[in-house]
Amino acid sequence: MKVTTWNINSVRLRIDAATRFLKEEAPDVLCLQEIKCATDQFPTKAFAAAGYPHCAVHGQGGHHGVATVSRAPFKKVDKLFFCGKEDARHVSVATEAGITIHNFYVPSGGDEPDPARNEKFDHKLRFLEEMRERMRVGPRAKAVLVGDLNVAPFENDVWSHKQLLNVVSHTPVETDALNALRDDGGWIDVAREHVPQSEKLYTWWSYRARDWRASNRGRRLDHIWVTRALKKAATGNGATAFSVSEDCRGWEKPSDHVPVSLTLNT
Repeated sequence: MKVTTWNINSVRLRIDAATRFLKEEAPDVLCLQEIKCATDQFPTKAFAAAGYPHCAVHGQGGHHGVATVSRAPFKKVDKLFFCGKEDARHVSVATEAGITIHNFYVPSGGDEPDPARNEKFDHKLRFLEEMRERMRVGPRAKAVLVGDLNVAPFENDVWSHKQLLNVVSHTPVETDALNALRDDGGWIDVAREHVPQSEKLYTWWSYRARDWRASNRGRRLDHIWVTRALKKAATGNGATAFSVSEDCRGWEKPSDHVPVSLTLNT
């Protein structure tokens, strides 16, 4: 089963890119974040025409929003809310293969990394802490957690560890929170099982760069985690099991994020 996560940054604006990706890469499940539309505005017909008729959508008009589309039907769909807010930042599906897939869009946190002065950053930290409490899984659970988690946790997940230590997405308080969420919850960071931490790895490049590829000032904000029960399924397929589709950043009207994919040997 091939699972892809992608912050599409407006699914209606980039529906052509989404369907092109589905045609070229053919994942079984595509998890989208920041769809920026209400649930009833989601382009279900376009996905059905592309061969993905099953859609679990948690939309929010003009903001946030997550959606998971699939070739095969879901056994169950759940939507969780965090921090006492009704933001559409989570949807989970139970697949016919017996695997639960959690799709998250963690708050970006604004620009100033001070929770006392920046309400958005405070919200982000509280969101991550609540995820840590609620996303704990047992050793036998078969689950995948994907999404734009908006944190680059390791030194080589950013273009300059030293210069970004006080920049939102790579501050120590954020990376500590994400690492605690992952480790305490019983999750495994698939990307760093396939790509050593000594190597640079990015999934996001700012729109501000004139030539994103030449400057290559990226960050790894998009993640795929699996439970321990799925570690062998996630790592036993060799180098081709995990991929970051960098070329999508160069497509017409691109998202600033690119798709990240994992093939599970189920």
